[in-house]
Amino acid sequence: MTELEQYTPGPASGAQVRKGGDKWTLILVRELRHSPEKVWQALIDPAQVREWAPFVVDGRLDKVGATVKLTWVGNPAPIETKVVRAEAREVLEFGDIRWELEGTHVGTRLTLWTNIDRRFVAWGAAGWHIAFDVLDRLLSGNPLGQIAGADAMKFAGWRRLVAEYAAQFGIDAPTWGGK
Repeated sequence: MTELEQYTPGPASGAQVRKGGDKWTLILVRELRHSPEKVWQALIDPAQVREWAPFVVDGRLDKVGATVKLTWVGNPAPIETKVVRAEAREVLEFGDIRWELEGTHVGTRLTLWTNIDRRFVAWGAAGWHIAFDVLDRLLSGNPLGQIAGADAMKFAGWRRLVAEYAAQFGIDAPTWGGK
């Protein structure tokens, strides 16, 4: 059995939502045992992003004002987005996504802020949870490869994560699509 076949996401944790209108802000925090420098490189380098994030980009994300094409897994149409903040090893912001990095005594506290349609917020939290697991494995030198979109939904832990995040957010778990 491969590492990927053995992978099971841990329990839902480190997430909250700020509710308002049709788009809510999902805030997801993960403690990583890696330096802010190493985490920063995984956020800005297109080759590393391709290995863990639910999207690919066609350029580096570390220059304010840079325009990159971002393509979400499962959506073939790229979206042009601008990097609006890139403070090395501290803050990265582009499109509807903001990353905050804070050095800790054991590594980095990584915080994701992203705006997401309220109907998909539990799915988004579950998807980003898995992406953070994949990122941690990549940075540890034990990569799983990108797990996103329909591939993420195949894992046994997917439904559990969605239900756990929905409960944490005080919403009903989505049931459409048979997932």
